[in-house]
Amino acid sequence: YVVQNLDEALRAIKLLHKTQKGKANFFLLDAFKEHQPQMKMLPGMRQATDFIQTDDIYRPLVAHLLANVLITETEDPSVTVDDDITLLSKSGTFIRRTYSVSGGSVGLFEGKKIGRKKNLEILEKAIRKAEAESNSLNKHYQELKARLGVLKEGAREMQLHQLNKAINELNQQRISLQTRLDNYVEQHSEAEEKARQLRQSIAQMTAEDREIEQNLIREHQALEELKESIREADSSYRQIADELSSASAAYNESHIHYIRQQNKVQTLENELAFLRQQRQELQGRNQQDTQAIQESSEEETQLLQRIENLKEALKKAYDQKQEREAKLSDAEQNYFHARGKINEIEEALRKKSKKQQDSQILINNLKDKLNELRYQLSTISERLHIEFGMRLEDIKDIELPEGLSLEELQLKVDRLRNRLENYGEINPLAVEAYDEMKERYDNISAQRDDILQAKEDLLETIREIEETATEQFMDAFEKVRIYFQDVFRSLFTEDDTCDLVLLDPENPLESKIEIIAKPKGKRPQTISQLSGGEKTLTATALLFALYLLKPAPFCIFDEVDAPLDDANIEKFNKIIKKFSKDSQFIIVTHNKQTMAAVDTIYGVYMHEQGVSGVAPVDFRNYDHQTLLESAGG
Repeated sequence: YVVQNLDEALRAIKLLHKTQKGKANFFLLDAFKEHQPQMKMLPGMRQATDFIQTDDIYRPLVAHLLANVLITETEDPSVTVDDDITLLSKSGTFIRRTYSVSGGSVGLFEGKKIGRKKNLEILEKAIRKAEAESNSLNKHYQELKARLGVLKEGAREMQLHQLNKAINELNQQRISLQTRLDNYVEQHSEAEEKARQLRQSIAQMTAEDREIEQNLIREHQALEELKESIREADSSYRQIADELSSASAAYNESHIHYIRQQNKVQTLENELAFLRQQRQELQGRNQQDTQAIQESSEEETQLLQRIENLKEALKKAYDQKQEREAKLSDAEQNYFHARGKINEIEEALRKKSKKQQDSQILINNLKDKLNELRYQLSTISERLHIEFGMRLEDIKDIELPEGLSLEELQLKVDRLRNRLENYGEINPLAVEAYDEMKERYDNISAQRDDILQAKEDLLETIREIEETATEQFMDAFEKVRIYFQDVFRSLFTEDDTCDLVLLDPENPLESKIEIIAKPKGKRPQTISQLSGGEKTLTATALLFALYLLKPAPFCIFDEVDAPLDDANIEKFNKIIKKFSKDSQFIIVTHNKQTMAAVDTIYGVYMHEQGVSGVAPVDFRNYDHQTLLESAGG
């Protein structure tokens, strides 16, 4: 330790001796004021003090400690050094002395306490700078919050713009549907005109068909006449046969023409049916378009109504926003007011505690004064007995008789005055003594009342504290109980049961807690009946339950996996891996399976007698993680 002078060192030594805290060495800064160390130099090297930054008051001490310590830029420890010279490489890889050399890698835990004050000053400057940056960021946050409000208003205007755009698109769709409807009406009229023309063509073809049928009838009649002529005149057989052939040919041509006309009629009828069907389809589409127009109109009306509703909702939202901002400001004021009240209550509680202590002291003083008053009262009682032959019990209940006249009272006063004169001189200080005693009695009574009131207030405060502590304890206990069951089942199986039970539920703050653990297939009456591994896993589950209630940044396990078998070690490693996302775990172990599961391993070894070293290995920097795990298993 570094102290200013010998007096401070002596006071520290006395303090260590008094408190039984061991021994310590002290550097006296006053002793180094006139000290001039003998510094030696070697070619190509620099003094270690050139690399040290410290306050001027500590410069002589640093020069004394590093008087013969030299720094070299080279990494060759074979340099010959003189006696009392220590040679240190700038990278810290080796230290060369006259008869020894040491070196190697720089451990993660190496370092001294020199320079911590300077680092603290640097950290204070960094903290002040961070606070300034924090204030700047808070100011920037408020600006962004204001801009966000402006952007929200702009977003609402943009929403209205989008709704207007949707209305315009619907109007365009309505105009397009109206145009399509007009086109359909025009096509319908054209189809009706074409159907009328087709009906006229059918009527004309029907007339031609009737004329052909009449011609065929006439031809049949002529044929019959010819056949009759054939029967009548066999002699003109050839001529009649030729006429018959020509008549048959004419009949066939007429029949072919008739069939063609029939086909044309059938074609026209099919086309007319197709046109009628197309007309029906156009009428159906017309109805659908009319219905779509009506729906578009209704949707347009609904959109307009929705816009009005949105405007009203937007207005209400603005009102609600203002109201909520007012409520928020009121809530903040209430919060700060409540916080102030809490601070006042805490301060009042501290004052009451102090007042209780003072009251206890006052009670003790009052007891002493009461004993003193009793002693004085006993003295007065003895005096009355000796001087007047009376006791306090004889005169304290005496009352004056009623109904006495003034003359009688005057006579009684005269007699008493004569008796007093006969008694001789009286004590003139008796009334003052009485007034003083009465005043002290009144003060003591008032103080007693204050003490009783303070006692009631303290008992009420203690009850409130016990109720709050009980509520918080029960809440924490239930959470730990649930966490304990979850972690226990993850370490064992889902069929295993465990629980935490209060032995005195009526008084939870003073109650003992029973730990119940029942692995599958076992019914132990107590924890001591479990095996060593089961006890370890149960304790680990309870530790992690407490950890989940209030997580810690660092957790240290010292050979927890020693009593566990391979299967339970794997479960233990899995749960450690699960919780290592939020906390850093430091495990002291000799188990290879646990070593293979960690991220970084630190091996402790002794390269010299009495000197330990640490060799770190970061498994995260290696690609063959699976190979390492298999080698560890």
